[in-house]
Amino acid sequence: MALGGETYKLPFGHRGGNQPVKELDTDRVYITSQNHGFALRNLPKNVQESFVNLNDGTCEGLKVDGAWTVQFHPEASPGPLDANELFDKAVSMAGVSK
Repeated sequence: MALGGETYKLPFGHRGGNQPVKELDTDRVYITSQNHGFALRNLPKNVQESFVNLNDGTCEGLKVDGAWTVQFHPEASPGPLDANELFDKAVSMAGVSK
């Protein structure tokens, strides 16, 4: 909403683990944990969808002007630490060395 998109209430929401989410740039699928009841639609032209829920096709992440976000909990690790590389990406963008 802050970037000009719209939200809408999902009929059942995304709750619990084992929600498959695909990263559109890499076609990699993450098994995620989620707890939200709203989704995004009608994104402005400068905002790109970066992750999509494979169960219902809803937006699970955005990227815009050197920033990105996800609509799931990568820290929850429902898979075998599937999403840990997202933390590495954030650290790298911040210019922090390991």
